[in-house]
Amino acid sequence: MRIRFARRSDLPLLQDIECAAGEPFRTLGMAFVADDDPPPLDLLESYRLAGRCWVATDPLSATGDRPLGYVLADPVDEALHIEQVSVDPAVARRGIGRALIAHLAALATARGTPALTLTTFSEVPWNAPYYARIGFRVLSEHELTDGLRAIRAEEAHHGLDRWPRVCMRRDLMIVPPPDASPIVAVSGGA
Repeated sequence: MRIRFARRSDLPLLQDIECAAGEPFRTLGMAFVADDDPPPLDLLESYRLAGRCWVATDPLSATGDRPLGYVLADPVDEALHIEQVSVDPAVARRGIGRALIAHLAALATARGTPALTLTTFSEVPWNAPYYARIGFRVLSEHELTDGLRAIRAEEAHHGLDRWPRVCMRRDLMIVPPPDASPIVAVSGGA
């Protein structure tokens, strides 16, 4: 699998992926989510130009360098916020979403950003339960930052609160810069 910055020519394909990724919500009685329009091309282009839109491809497959999934991210407060991650259901359960999130975690860690955050449906199996399996935890109300509260308010305005939603966070290991003094642990004898 290869993860790269999105190209302008990828953007209509990302819309197709988003529409396809929404269809499984219909089976849960969430037609409103399934019928939601994909991100407009100008919004995707703004993420691409800002360097905050990545795609996963499999250059060795028949699809070649065609996107199989994508992720959009925003800096929100002290974290890198996953605005959207979607994978084509035709290639689901192959670790594509996990690889995209791992890519963001590596970028955030390299930049000294201490965490990834996201908002998601709490009761959809491929949402909150999946994210918990890959290291995210649900934030309590008092842990929410102003930025996360603003995102949740926008989601509620858009009608996504028809189903339970949560904010989640995955803390990242921050590696000290090479010139930092090492931390030496001293332990007593037994």
